[in-house]
Amino acid sequence: MTVCAVEPPSTSGVVRVPEAECVITADGSYAARLAPAGDCWFAERWTLDGPEPYAVPLPGNQPEEPGTGVQPMGDGRVLVHRPSAERHLFSLLYPTGPGTGELPLGAVECPEPGARLFLLPPAPGGARAYALVSGPRSSAVWLVAGGAFGPERLAEVPGRCSGGVWLDGTGRLLALDRELGGRTKTVVLDLERAVVSPLLEIADDSDDRLLLADPDSGLLLISSDAPSPGQERLGWGVLGSTLPVRFPECLRLPDCVVTPFAIQPGQVLMPENCAVGLRVDGAFGTWVGTWRPAERRVRHLPAPEGWLAGAGVWTPEGVLRLPYATRSTPCGVSHLSAARGDAGAAEPGRTGAAAEPGSTSGAAEPGRTAGAVEPGLASASVAGRTAAPPGGRPPAPMETRVPVTSAPRPTVPPATPAAGPAPARPVPLQQAPLGRLVTN
Repeated sequence: MTVCAVEPPSTSGVVRVPEAECVITADGSYAARLAPAGDCWFAERWTLDGPEPYAVPLPGNQPEEPGTGVQPMGDGRVLVHRPSAERHLFSLLYPTGPGTGELPLGAVECPEPGARLFLLPPAPGGARAYALVSGPRSSAVWLVAGGAFGPERLAEVPGRCSGGVWLDGTGRLLALDRELGGRTKTVVLDLERAVVSPLLEIADDSDDRLLLADPDSGLLLISSDAPSPGQERLGWGVLGSTLPVRFPECLRLPDCVVTPFAIQPGQVLMPENCAVGLRVDGAFGTWVGTWRPAERRVRHLPAPEGWLAGAGVWTPEGVLRLPYATRSTPCGVSHLSAARGDAGAAEPGRTGAAAEPGSTSGAAEPGRTAGAVEPGLASASVAGRTAAPPGGRPPAPMETRVPVTSAPRPTVPPATPAAGPAPARPVPLQQAPLGRLVTN
């Protein structure tokens, strides 16, 4: 999960990862959040890997400010980031009997005007924590916890960077969305070598961002305006694969913001079977969506009461665990099932399937040309064809696809443009030299 500033909602149905209300370790063992205590705030650690979840309050010597960042470590301690003018202070909190112990780690200074610092998502292994200092001309990655001598500057990346997605299980390869020359493209930073390489460059005039990645299957969740100029679309691809990037129509929910926040792990070599958790914000409020690349519909489920929106983790068996806090249950986890072919079953007494607030079928919008495409096809040459799916249902709209490949660039057959103010277009993906390296 990425901790960053919340950006205004986009009518295109994609947002650049809003801030989650709590942060979960990469292995799902611990979570941390800022908990309210009257008019004050304090850090709170949740233990999630036991028979029942429980919370441990970690109040410091004084209340925390609302902008304080927290992140759980793999050993149960909680990293606290306290902004102070141009300095950012870091400490580790841990329970000590009836009180709270605090280990100061040091500070990072950001004197450059316009620079901001935010914590990167929890690294695999949980032994280290990183922060990104994003400036107008360059950005720097810092090791803020787990080092030998306090905060350590590891690498500098030209351009203003945001996001942050781990591509491997060792915490070596970090993907960042870099804004340079008026366009945003995803690059990969090798933290051991301090080398930056391009990863996601769909078209010269498109903004392309990596939202989530699963190291086990290689599944990537991507945001790009390449297929629909002026409108960001949510798509998926496979790291190191020659399969195309696809932008399913079912992920375009009118007047809703769709944000992926969790991918099912453990699906080695089966990215199309990975379940993806979606946070959906719309006129009905905030709810949960589940989706698999092999399916053509989003399954909508009501969020549990008190859901810490944007937070959740999948089990390898396909159960989505959502943390929530209410007055009667200050620390709870709801379990949602996303079995294939099932509308989604909830744990008894907690949450259940509800009427879908947005469009869930793959039916084409009025006035559009529909074309059925078998899930998992690698060819983009079926554009413009129409076929009748089984069951007599209306044909689903074809997924907009962009080829993912290493060099050289392929020749892409023309696709049938969709009606509307922002027609879809086929665009080639430029070279991604680290794709093969990551999957080895």
